[in-house]
Amino acid sequence: MANLNIVLVEPEIPPNTGNVARLCAVTGCALHLVKPLGFSIDDKQLKRAGLDYWHLLEIYYYECWSDFIAKHAAAEIFLATTKGGKLYHQFAYPEGSYLIFGKETKGLAPEILAAMPDRCCRLPMRQETRSLNLSNAVSVMVYEALRQQDFPGLI
Repeated sequence: MANLNIVLVEPEIPPNTGNVARLCAVTGCALHLVKPLGFSIDDKQLKRAGLDYWHLLEIYYYECWSDFIAKHAAAEIFLATTKGGKLYHQFAYPEGSYLIFGKETKGLAPEILAAMPDRCCRLPMRQETRSLNLSNAVSVMVYEALRQQDFPGLI
C-alpha cells in the first residue's frame, strides 16, 4: 500500500496527467484516475510526460466519482481547491491519505466540495490569478505530505 494516494478527477490534459504519473512513480504514491478522462490512456503526450516510469506506477481507474468514494469512503481525504478555507500546509496528512484534484478547467465539482468542507485546502497565490497548473499543484501538496511523513522510502 502506498504512503500517499493522488486522485485526479476527470483530468483533461494528457501531459499534466503524465507529469503526475511520473511524480507518483518517483515518490511511491499511488495514482487514482476518475473517469471520464479527457484523453486516451494510450495518448502519446501522456506516455511521453510519464517517461519510462510507467512500470513503477501503482494505478487505479474508477468509472466516476461515486465509484471512487464508495470504495474509499472511510479514507483520509483532502480536497485541493482554490475555494479552500485553510492552506495546504495547515493540514496533517497521515500515511495512506488521499489528495484529490479536479479537472484543469473547472476543478472539483461543487457537490464534492460541499460534502467535505472541512477537508478543502488551497495553495496560496495572487488574487488576480485563477489557478496553478494541475501537475504543479499536485507536486507542491505531495511533497508537503511526504515531508510530514519524513519522506518514507525516499533517499
